[in-house]
Amino acid sequence: MTPSLALLASFAVLLVMGAPIAVALGFAGVVGIYFGLDVYALATVGTNTYNGLAKYPLIAIPLFILTGMIFERSGVARGLVEFAGAIVGPRRGGLAVVAVLVCMMMGGMSGSGPADAAAVAMVMIPSMMRAGYPREFSASVIAAGASTAILIPPSVALIIYSIIVPGVDLRALFAGGIIPGILAGAAIIIPVLLLSRKHDFGALETRSQSALLPAFMHALPGLLAPVIILGGLRSGLFTPTEAAVVAVAYGLVIGMFVYRTIRLRDLYRLFVDSAVTSGVIMLIITLAGIFAWAGATLGTFDLAANAILGLSGNEHVVLALIMVVLLLAGMVLDGVSIYLIMLPILMPIMQEFGWSPVWFGVVMAMNIAIGQFTPPVAVNLMVTTRIAGIPLEKSVGWSLWLVLSMAIAMTLVIAFPSLVTWLPELLGYRT
Repeated sequence: MTPSLALLASFAVLLVMGAPIAVALGFAGVVGIYFGLDVYALATVGTNTYNGLAKYPLIAIPLFILTGMIFERSGVARGLVEFAGAIVGPRRGGLAVVAVLVCMMMGGMSGSGPADAAAVAMVMIPSMMRAGYPREFSASVIAAGASTAILIPPSVALIIYSIIVPGVDLRALFAGGIIPGILAGAAIIIPVLLLSRKHDFGALETRSQSALLPAFMHALPGLLAPVIILGGLRSGLFTPTEAAVVAVAYGLVIGMFVYRTIRLRDLYRLFVDSAVTSGVIMLIITLAGIFAWAGATLGTFDLAANAILGLSGNEHVVLALIMVVLLLAGMVLDGVSIYLIMLPILMPIMQEFGWSPVWFGVVMAMNIAIGQFTPPVAVNLMVTTRIAGIPLEKSVGWSLWLVLSMAIAMTLVIAFPSLVTWLPELLGYRT
């Protein structure tokens, strides 16, 4: 057995056996080192484990996760629901549109699809059920809307991408994700409105339209969060990592002193929950360092990239193949794991065809976003169906309509790269 085959085969076998992704990455890396080098090379495991984690920008990840949890529990989502309702007004399918808009706004605070899905589902699903929306439809809509969090900054996945791909400006990635994020939201809203009208969903809506100005003022503290983060980055007032610290501090001020929904005794549980979530992500990143070093040293990633390039010399065909693989991966893996596993293979291909790393990173994020609500795993859908109290398989019929619509939006972003690159270039960032 060749070392590269041992590396990939052991990783695949462990995944099929149901091993945690972190364990599969770490163990496969050790197997590849053992077969490809020698037993003494195993001494590098400790060093590569540390090197996988010892990156300053990674500090932003647990801080943005903490920010998302603070905003989730501070009652910001309820203020955003009121504001979005004032914008949409009382119309058929209005509550479903409100759910998507709130998901997009929350995505600008949490940077995490599952956290976004949980916060919005807790608020919106009971209201949607009372208005006559089926549980499975409501869960599908919120799961799809929450997927925009991976595109709209601050995105944890884009932070990971900027660390793995050398020379990529995180500020350019954040700016590049804004227009595709809005496009993805629109791609969800259109079929949601059509389906609501066709099936007479929301017939029991009795919500009267709130006055726009009072609703806006109530939601303003939450709406200012992405403005402060992106404005500070654009002005150079702070770095992306420092922006995460500012976001945590701002969230605590909002939760404790403005909305007054977070008390001093709540902080311990907030910190513990965010530490657990961050620990899972950091463990994956840490053990992926072993896998990445083994794959690079053994030449496994170059072999895989050459194999893909050998299938066709046409960049459009290769890109289509990559998109299919990423979509399949997104159906069974989380976004962070996909970036860590696939990027070492895809970077040589990206360089071969001269693709913009910012554009490619956003397209990857959009593809992974679709996977977040595409069964069988569909992490966002798992969250919303659990809150709705239904089996995941009952939502498949509704979610597939949204998958199709968002796939069309992704095709537009692939066909017109300026949808990604225009705003970063306007702001003076290198794409």
